[in-house]
Amino acid sequence: MSRGDGLTTAVPGGWRARIHRYSTRLRGPGRATTWLSWIGDERIAIGTMPTAVTIVKLAAEGVTHVVNCRASAETLLSQDLAVERALFGRTRVVHAPMWDTGRRQHPRRWSAAARFVARALDEDATARVLIHCQAGSHRSVLVAYAALRLRDHSADSAARLILRHRVEADLLPAYRASVDDWIKDGASRRDKTTRL
Repeated sequence: MSRGDGLTTAVPGGWRARIHRYSTRLRGPGRATTWLSWIGDERIAIGTMPTAVTIVKLAAEGVTHVVNCRASAETLLSQDLAVERALFGRTRVVHAPMWDTGRRQHPRRWSAAARFVARALDEDATARVLIHCQAGSHRSVLVAYAALRLRDHSADSAARLILRHRVEADLLPAYRASVDDWIKDGASRRDKTTRL
């Protein structure tokens, strides 16, 4: 079923959807974790990996774009990235493949996603972006923090905003330093080499 804006509200059928449904039942986010938290008035949400139950709720929550911060092996096993692309379209879903190591993350893994978020919000006043990883506490927080920094928030303001609105958020010092160094090195919303 389509909403009229190119987004569908029904989970696609086929083998990818079946794998997604079963795999998120076996290894989905914890039940006690909030599945989606909007970050103030920024039109950015941080959340857990969408399960078969929650993915159909995204459009009703107003989500128009998705950033998936799970490693490629994780998305291959669960097919969440494929289902998100089927629901929202390939141009509205970006992959920022990272393992949650707790160590510095190189910008090549997440900077295109941060720019994607900033650009979507700048160009479309109705855009609302979900940034998710497995639990919505580390990798997705890194990308949300980077996107807020690109949108002219100071380091402390961006961190405070995220931590105030996402109980599960943990802006790891190494992840924060990765973004802060990237900003200090002259990161901007535009990048000629960005590949989505």
